[in-house]
Amino acid sequence: MRGYFTADEVRAAEAELFERVAEGVPMRRAAYGLAEVVAGELRERTGGVAGRSVTLLVGSGDNGGDALWAGSMLRRRGVAVSAVLLSPERAHAAGLAALRRHGGRVRTDLGEPDLVVDGIVGISGRGSLRPRAAELVAAVRVPIVAADLPSGVDSDTGAVDGPAVRADVTVAFGAYKPVHALAAPWCGRIELVPIGLRLPEPNLAALEPMSIGGQWPVPGPRDDKYTQGVVGICAGSATYPGAAVLCTGGAVAATSGMVRYAGTGAEQVLANFPEVIAAQSVSKTGRVQSWVFGPGAGTDDAARERLSEILATDLPVVIDADGLTMLAAEPGLVTARRAATILTPHAGEFARLTGHEPGPDRVSAVRELAEDWRVTVLLKGRATLIASPGRPVLVNEAGGSWAATAGAGDVLSGILGALLAAGKDPSWSAAAAARAHALAANLAAHSTPGPGSPISATPLLHHIRPAIQTLRALAEPA
Repeated sequence: MRGYFTADEVRAAEAELFERVAEGVPMRRAAYGLAEVVAGELRERTGGVAGRSVTLLVGSGDNGGDALWAGSMLRRRGVAVSAVLLSPERAHAAGLAALRRHGGRVRTDLGEPDLVVDGIVGISGRGSLRPRAAELVAAVRVPIVAADLPSGVDSDTGAVDGPAVRADVTVAFGAYKPVHALAAPWCGRIELVPIGLRLPEPNLAALEPMSIGGQWPVPGPRDDKYTQGVVGICAGSATYPGAAVLCTGGAVAATSGMVRYAGTGAEQVLANFPEVIAAQSVSKTGRVQSWVFGPGAGTDDAARERLSEILATDLPVVIDADGLTMLAAEPGLVTARRAATILTPHAGEFARLTGHEPGPDRVSAVRELAEDWRVTVLLKGRATLIASPGRPVLVNEAGGSWAATAGAGDVLSGILGALLAAGKDPSWSAAAAARAHALAANLAAHSTPGPGSPISATPLLHHIRPAIQTLRALAEPA
């Protein structure tokens, strides 16, 4: 897993590092890594390093020091380096001296650089850019490389509440921070520079795609359609028959086992997926290993009865959409359950469940709901968060917002139900389903015709299996 560490966790690790190495060594390591990335960007974007021009935006403290030391190293490679000091009286003295010693200069404007380095604030910074910094950043017309994180973006929450840097590349020093997952569009490409930190077990982490592919359930030599997991889908209605098709389709695409459908959308489901076993009611569905309830299912008395019947089982249950609306009015339906229960709200549904928006600190919000209700919560978004009681929060950064389309969540619920039916852990299942779902959306958006075009849920569904194949290929030996 890739861990993401808060500012407090990183500062504690840095304090321990400072006791093991000579003064200044950690900053030199960070600066060297930053200079290497900047040089690489210059080479890639302009065809060379020597003779190119870089402007450093330098704040007070160590983040500015990292930028100044990196500037001194770039000067030795023939780069023309200038520094704009936003707090001259508080600039890092040793870093500034090193820059000047190697021929760098201080100026008050951006000049005409090939690239800008953001060294305004680091992990201790809070809030948006101050007016002078905001003015300078707004005037930049060339790529920006951020030192550790984009200034103006909160390190722990990824929140942006005013002017902030939108970087093309962010060079993370020593550890990934939550901002690198929660505010990825502001970070651009992220490069990690090790500096020797000894870090604790993370409280926020991401599953690596390779590990997801390696653990995705596939049939073994002794498997049959029952042993691979049978998922039950209770979704759709006369008003929303498409939800039944999309949710069931997600389960069909994710499993080699069996999918059973219960509900009034059987005709539409079978027209699209004749391999599904359909029944009109939950009681007549037959044996399953997990249930998915909610997409397009309605919120009337009949729907509540079906939800209650499913929750009365000792099986893992995924609850989405209309199911969440009913739970918001009657939380007791799940809070007393012992079997695994996964809720999959978007921000609006989260607000209905809790009485408040997730807010800027989405990690704390999703963890609190999971702990209070004793369930697993998958909070949808470009950075989808998965929280289970007593476990690290998992994050899946989608790499884009292609899945922000009607019906996409129905597909996700079906995938998740299939993984649970195969016996996978709820947290892992939620994170793996989110990864495959995001990858499918990206594949759909970049397939012909019209690469990079908006998509709907149907092409996303059709790319679930190619996404799973891609993940599995990552896990295969070269």
